[in-house]
Amino acid sequence: MSRDTGTKENILQLHRAQLSVSEECKMNIGSDYRFSEPFTLTDQMYNDYHENGYLIIRNMLDKEEINKIEKCVTGEKFMENKYSLEDKDNKIIRVVWRHPGTDVTGIVSRSEKIVNSCEKLLDGEVYHYHAKLIMKEPEVSGPIYWHQDYGYWYHYGNLFPDLLTVWVAVDSSTIENGCLEVLAGSNKCGRLDHHVDDGQNQVAELSRLESIKERCPHVKAEMEKGDVLFLHSNTLHYSSPNRSKMRRIGFLMCYNKASNESVMKHHHAQYTPIQKVPDSAIKECTNFTDMSGKEFQHPNTNTTMIGRKDQSH
Repeated sequence: MSRDTGTKENILQLHRAQLSVSEECKMNIGSDYRFSEPFTLTDQMYNDYHENGYLIIRNMLDKEEINKIEKCVTGEKFMENKYSLEDKDNKIIRVVWRHPGTDVTGIVSRSEKIVNSCEKLLDGEVYHYHAKLIMKEPEVSGPIYWHQDYGYWYHYGNLFPDLLTVWVAVDSSTIENGCLEVLAGSNKCGRLDHHVDDGQNQVAELSRLESIKERCPHVKAEMEKGDVLFLHSNTLHYSSPNRSKMRRIGFLMCYNKASNESVMKHHHAQYTPIQKVPDSAIKECTNFTDMSGKEFQHPNTNTTMIGRKDQSH
């Protein structure tokens, strides 16, 4: 075994060891609000997002809206594009695409309440960078280790961390089924070095991570169906294995600031103006099967994902 390989294996063992360590974690630290109409993201929400690196809006998508999303992403046309991200323990199912399209998920990605909120948080026009579905099946899906999204988006030519992820809970997301966990305020630590692990995406530098964990509150962001979390691209985040009997689906929409368009060609979308739609269009949309224009992505064209196309539907 080479020195580099041994070092990476030691780091991964330390990451795995954390899974069994009991930590006193906070459920929220002020970045937690409830949606009401008419909705406008406030200055206080903006300040909390930049202070803590995340923002939760409860019930931003109501029961009818989230049920439409669930019907769309679990349908045959959507699931035929899935693949499994595997490590030595288990697998996580994903679907990734470049552009919104005109199906229900695309309408949500172009809705005013989502896009306007992103533009407020990033201080300017945004475009749809890519989107993904992450499914943790009951009792078989493992962890996604601590990382920053900008840890690898930086290498795609995005010069500034002016990107964010909108994390939609399609299922209830709990501690038991592997909810998102964040280190609040870690967005202010800057970009950490990352390395590829044994089947996941990128893993943050452990020594720096441990020091940050001593200073930044560890928040387990439990969410109900329809809750939405806005995540800064430099915020360290993680999710534990799904040890429950409940499925956990997250629908993630990633946006880049228009002025931060990548300076190199890569597999995610380049700047394309968003054609916004009113929020009412979500409930009016009946397209659950026409996926034209989305440009689904697979591991053979995405160097950040190690896995295989899952042929079973």
